[in-house]
Amino acid sequence: MKILLIGPLPKPITGVSLANQIVANYLPKYTNTQVDIINTSYKVLKEDIGRFSIKKILHYLIQYKELHKIKRANKVYITIGQTFFGVVKYYPFFLIANIYKKEIIVHVHGNHLWKEYLDLNGIKKKIFYSILSMAEKGIVLSKSLEKNMLPFIDKKNIYILENFVEDFLFEKIKPKKFDCLKIIFLSNLMEEKGIIDLLEALIILKKQGVPFQAKIAGGMDVSMQDKLNDYFEQLKKNVEYFGLVYGKEKKELLDWGNVFVFPTYYSMEGQPISLFEAMATGNIILTTQHAGIPDVFKENINGFYVDKQSPLSIANKLIELDKNLRSYKYISDNNMNEAKRKYRVENFILKLNDILEK
Repeated sequence: MKILLIGPLPKPITGVSLANQIVANYLPKYTNTQVDIINTSYKVLKEDIGRFSIKKILHYLIQYKELHKIKRANKVYITIGQTFFGVVKYYPFFLIANIYKKEIIVHVHGNHLWKEYLDLNGIKKKIFYSILSMAEKGIVLSKSLEKNMLPFIDKKNIYILENFVEDFLFEKIKPKKFDCLKIIFLSNLMEEKGIIDLLEALIILKKQGVPFQAKIAGGMDVSMQDKLNDYFEQLKKNVEYFGLVYGKEKKELLDWGNVFVFPTYYSMEGQPISLFEAMATGNIILTTQHAGIPDVFKENINGFYVDKQSPLSIANKLIELDKNLRSYKYISDNNMNEAKRKYRVENFILKLNDILEK
């Protein structure tokens, strides 16, 4: 089987681009499938997703020179965007695949597509529907996210494929230390991912004299650099910012921490891969009841929920943990065991291959 993967690959690193990289690297390794790629990644990390710009239009026009790859593929696997522009920019790929009668599989890595469709009117709604209804199969990250594909594809052709943890994070697991709060944030530093709420919470902890250390890693939204640097200056005795981390650096960061804070309210969120990474490395997780997170995250088993856009809620939960941190070691153990059992790359790839072959 020859698959053409159309979607973003690193850089920048996002959940979608990392997942596509894993598919490109491991689908040929674990199966007899060959993978060709059309990389649609836009290199600037910015929170204005879905907005038109001349630079973006020119970028995607360049991608269309690779349309000829569709003819050589048996099936076309597209990790679609979730806004009107995020769908329309893929229209030439859908159209050519349809002309060549190639099966189209759409993988949605979030929970915004259905909302976007409901908000559209008139001709834009018809265009949106006509593009996505060309797909024979849809893939979502969890049960509650099926609604993103239901307007366009019959339910029997919608498949659930949960995210994964890269293999290197399971290697040489170090025993966790629970002597004090060691807080991690690992994601792109975008406002809707909750980074400002976390930093405000850390300022509350500092004012109350709660001992903690925090390490922040991820690509920085270019529009937020000055604001974030001001926070890092205020918290410089307690907080380190590492920028983008990969491989060994990422593992060392996750092994060092004991509490992973991810207070997301990101409109495009699905199931953050960073949550699974935090589980695999035995961190207690604080996160929000948002998008597909409740499908894979259980209170008191994987960690605790905090309120969206509430630094005080985050601070209060961290203070509660600090009072008897060692008593929450059972959550650390639960998370490591669950991740080993459910979220290996091999499981992800073999399930994807089954979906592609059906």
